[in-house]
Amino acid sequence: MKERLRLLDTTLRDGSYVINFQFTARDTAVIAAQLEAAGFELIEIGHGVGLGASERNYGRAAETDESYMAAAAEAVKRAMWGMFSIPGISTLEDIDMAADYGMKFLRVGTNVADVPDSQPFIERAKKHGMFVCANYMKSYVAAPKEFARNAQLSQQYGADAVYIVDSAGGMLTRDMESYFHAVQDVCDVSIGFHGHDNLGLGVANAVRAAELGAAIVDTSLQGMGRSAGNTPTEQFIAVMERSGVPMGFDPLRVMDIGEKYIKPLIRYDGLNSLDIVSGYAQFHSSYMGVIREYSSKFGVDPRKLIIALCERDRVNAPRALVEELARTLSAEPDDTFSARFHLDRYYGAEQNPDPPRSAS
Repeated sequence: MKERLRLLDTTLRDGSYVINFQFTARDTAVIAAQLEAAGFELIEIGHGVGLGASERNYGRAAETDESYMAAAAEAVKRAMWGMFSIPGISTLEDIDMAADYGMKFLRVGTNVADVPDSQPFIERAKKHGMFVCANYMKSYVAAPKEFARNAQLSQQYGADAVYIVDSAGGMLTRDMESYFHAVQDVCDVSIGFHGHDNLGLGVANAVRAAELGAAIVDTSLQGMGRSAGNTPTEQFIAVMERSGVPMGFDPLRVMDIGEKYIKPLIRYDGLNSLDIVSGYAQFHSSYMGVIREYSSKFGVDPRKLIIALCERDRVNAPRALVEELARTLSAEPDDTFSARFHLDRYYGAEQNPDPPRSAS
């Protein structure tokens, strides 16, 4: 039986990357209350990288985790609010604190190879009665059958849903379909989808995920999110309604919330080729800092460096490897103007120069 589709609005979490994690507690309370009033059942808040990120040098958020929890607990009365957790950045005690504030869902993020790290976090959250999602960051680095084997593990740990996460916004629709089918062939865990829009496929992939039986699809107001942004809430709802699938929202009301509270925070100056290349190569933009460093040092086009790196490693960006590749590229015909042009225009205030892990 096909599950009822729910939207998880991640504006206040993933969207915080765009403003260097500077949503305030008041922003959280006001926007979360507006989302609840508009009919959203799942509202994600907090630091973009998740619980504990400010204390571990992933960019200092405007508020503490506890302040975000208190704001959401006060503002959200009927919907479920939740946060993100990456084992090794967050702790089990963070989950306990969130439970004290009445948090209803937790999303535990790991790379596919690190899924066993999620077990104690899933179990702790389930102990507190939370709805728990296992988010497989950079899902595309694992073949569908390998991904599905890990989904079985997450189900055994007690996860309520497993997320296919297009962290780089580079998944084609047919790629995503293969992951859905692989999971559905071996287990009956609910499936969620979190997409980015680097190749302009955020809405199309989210719609297809819904058709394939996704229980949850992530969206954000105005598409606000890391790199090229997330699937825009307003467009996704409109497409689903246009397709004859009622979502239970007043589309105009949702648009009004985005235009009033979120649009003023977003600067749009056309397509950014670094974002497009990130999707093409399936490069996670949290490593842009190390790309910037060695592109500048060796005077090479950062786009070429991204492509070269992802031919070797799509999970991490080891400094030694990036330096080696930049040095090799520097021996090619001079590309200094292109390198300077694109580095100057891309994320002038990079929120974290070289994080080893990052959410979504």
